[in-house]
Amino acid sequence: MSLEVKRKERENSQNLVRRFRKRVQQSGILRRARKTRFRHREKSKNMEKKAALRRGKMRVEYEKLKKIGKI
Repeated sequence: MSLEVKRKERENSQNLVRRFRKRVQQSGILRRARKTRFRHREKSKNMEKKAALRRGKMRVEYEKLKKIGKI
């Protein structure tokens, strides 16, 4: 979505920028952009299971190394 603000007759640049910022705030463009900026993608169930299995293996390996004194 594009937003356009045209300069009025005898309007200085500060007022133009102020009007533009106000229109951007009212339109909600920034709010939507910030909301989707760091959107976390959901993993599929298969990927979640694989990650859980991998974490389990890593935990077992860590405990084993801890017992023998390597960590």
